[in-house]
Amino acid sequence: MIKRFLIAGLLVVLVCGGLVGFNLFRDKKIAEFFANMPVKTVTVSATTVAPRDWHPTIDAIGSAKAAQGVDLAFETTGVVEAIKFKSNDRVKAGQVLVQLDDNVEQAQIPGAQSAVETAEAQFKRLSALRKSGVATQKDFDTAERELNAARSELERLQALIDQKSLKAPFSGVIGIPQIDLGAYVQPGATVATLQDLDRMYVDFTVPEQRASEVTLGQAVRFGPDVNSLDHKAKIIGINPKIDTESRLISVRAEADNRDGKLIPGQFLQVRVELKTQPDTIVLPQTALVTSLYGDYVYVLEKTSANGKAPANGEGQPEVSEAERGGSLAAQAAENDTPPPQQQAEQTYKATQVFVKPGRRVNGLVEITSGLKAGQMVVTSGQNKLHSGSVVTINNSVDPAQIARTE
Repeated sequence: MIKRFLIAGLLVVLVCGGLVGFNLFRDKKIAEFFANMPVKTVTVSATTVAPRDWHPTIDAIGSAKAAQGVDLAFETTGVVEAIKFKSNDRVKAGQVLVQLDDNVEQAQIPGAQSAVETAEAQFKRLSALRKSGVATQKDFDTAERELNAARSELERLQALIDQKSLKAPFSGVIGIPQIDLGAYVQPGATVATLQDLDRMYVDFTVPEQRASEVTLGQAVRFGPDVNSLDHKAKIIGINPKIDTESRLISVRAEADNRDGKLIPGQFLQVRVELKTQPDTIVLPQTALVTSLYGDYVYVLEKTSANGKAPANGEGQPEVSEAERGGSLAAQAAENDTPPPQQQAEQTYKATQVFVKPGRRVNGLVEITSGLKAGQMVVTSGQNKLHSGSVVTINNSVDPAQIARTE
């Protein structure tokens, strides 16, 4: 009986020992497999952080407006007798543009002039008699009143005649006539638009947060789109009040338009140029990743062949191929040996680093904190990365270079 128990116990020990040994052997082989498994690398583009002169700007949307512009209209009624301009004519200040029929008023002028002459003669006669004491003060006052009334009537008729002639209030370009010969016009009806196109206003708005950065005399560039900001202007006016509904402040710049390329009412992209800011870290906007936890970038550190960062020189910028080739050639010449023909591709370890972005201009973003000069930052391919990813660099298509040339 005891012998049977000993045999059974021995079998149990052998089975348990075999299971434990098998598990240990399996775990060892699995660990060896993953330890020797080649590290998967991801190809990205990258740029080296280097402080530079930063030219911050404020981008806005605006519209063009003539320095002087008005829709011309008559103050009185009448029938159009003559239209003395054509579309897009350049007219001078005081030039008659449209004439209404004024025959009735012109016919009354001789009678009014005769009344003035009669009243003047009567007034002179009574004035002489008054000095000699013959005429009474009452007769003299009556003659003076009649003279003033006659002169007033003549001036009234002349004013009516002047209202029948529509004159240009300033020099400029006249638009399309809105009336026809023989038409009966009403007061306030638009005849045509007159615009002084030699000087143009550019009206735009700026967010209230950046209102303090805008000053009189500041340079402005503008154009029909962001890629054609060929026109220049200077700020001549800033509204002292912020719109409480839009939270924007109105700004006006003045530009020379003697070349006639701008049209009143035209849509414009506006860029206010601010003071140059030296020693600023700037990255392509493609390098910045936004998440619920904040904005971050991937910083690269050199790794050894096994995918681990080297003990020395971590985070150093990549040496260019020309520099690397030159140093190898010099070393080979010094040792009297030919330079190596091929080298293993350099790998890097990606680390997630949270940063604080600032202003964004023309595809670039200012980094106010989180990075320092000399670090390498991934500019594209971040969607394939996580902290600890091993990467190689291919800058054949580099967003950093694209942003710099825009």
